[in-house]
Amino acid sequence: MHKPIAVLLASAALLAGAVHAQDNAAAVAAATDSATRWLAVADAGKWGDSWDQLAPAAQAGVSKAAWSSGLPPVRDPLGAVKSRKLQSADFTRTLPNAPPGDYVVIQYATEFANKPQSVETVVPMRLPDGSWKVSGYFVR
Repeated sequence: MHKPIAVLLASAALLAGAVHAQDNAAAVAAATDSATRWLAVADAGKWGDSWDQLAPAAQAGVSKAAWSSGLPPVRDPLGAVKSRKLQSADFTRTLPNAPPGDYVVIQYATEFANKPQSVETVVPMRLPDGSWKVSGYFVR
């Protein structure tokens, strides 16, 4: 291979990597914004509304009634959110037990009134229209 062609191919590969990184950064930003809005609804104890704002794939896995009755026993004993700090937000296309797609796994260091050292994980997924909706939520 000629040196100019090798340099051109290497430059194209670097450019493609940079574009991919920008796409991932934009996805992470949009997914994090969606998670923040969803968490505000959950923090307010609006369980039915939080279900309404889930991704359709998540809604298919749990009824609104089951969600609305299952979340309060998990969240209510924790008390009010005193602080929440973004720890990580990682773009991925695969998750265990989830259909292929675009996901962002977001972790927050959260201080609840009754559990000061918690980690919340929120997993938004990209919908076919390009929007992001939460498909999973976990607290430990």
